Amino acid sequence: MGGPHPFPRLRWLAAAWLAVYLPTYTQAYGFTNFLFLCNLGVILTAVGLWRGSALLLSAQAVAAMGVCVAWWLDVGARVLLGHHVLGVTAYMWDPRYPLFTRLLSLYHVAWPILLVACLRRVGYDHRAYAAQAVFASLVVLASRLVDPALNINYAFVDPIFHRAFGPAPIHLAVILSGLVGVIYGVTHRVLAALLPAAPVEWWCAAEAPPVTSSGRWA
Repeated sequence: MGGPHPFPRLRWLAAAWLAVYLPTYTQAYGFTNFLFLCNLGVILTAVGLWRGSALLLSAQAVAAMGVCVAWWLDVGARVLLGHHVLGVTAYMWDPRYPLFTRLLSLYHVAWPILLVACLRRVGYDHRAYAAQAVFASLVVLASRLVDPALNINYAFVDPIFHRAFGPAPIHLAVILSGLVGVIYGVTHRVLAALLPAAPVEWWCAAEAPPVTSSGRWA
């Protein structure tokens, strides 16, 4: 069934990445750190590459763009101006963590570029927005169950005004409205407009669209 795997070599690089990334991050930051949407996203991206899943890759593209732009801006401000604008990358200068582990976070630079390149091949699955919206909402809600000092996914304090927007239900509603309604919504529209549409696939399906003799997707 189906044609050749769309990422025959890249899938192995993704597996190698996980073999290094997972134990390294676990040792330095602990399992709780994998609740961050960016860390979950890069793991799911590797899974999507392994399975050749347009839906998984598309969902992570919806998630990655806004996160990585914020990461780039914060790192850039620290390098150029000497201070962070959001504080989301302060850990990159924290000597308590091994340098190699901190350098692994440079995946934020390549991650969205890789996703767009992959989606140019397999196409953008328009169900990605709904899938990522549900997934992110569940993760943000789960983030309220861990130490408030960690403020994972801004489940306790927002990244701009550094405050809580009232009781937990109101704060979570504000955070999710901004994340899912605005950031994900805009990203979805841009990706849908600029990328070819993917053939319909089942969740995490390993099948890729057939390839013609000319090398183009049929």
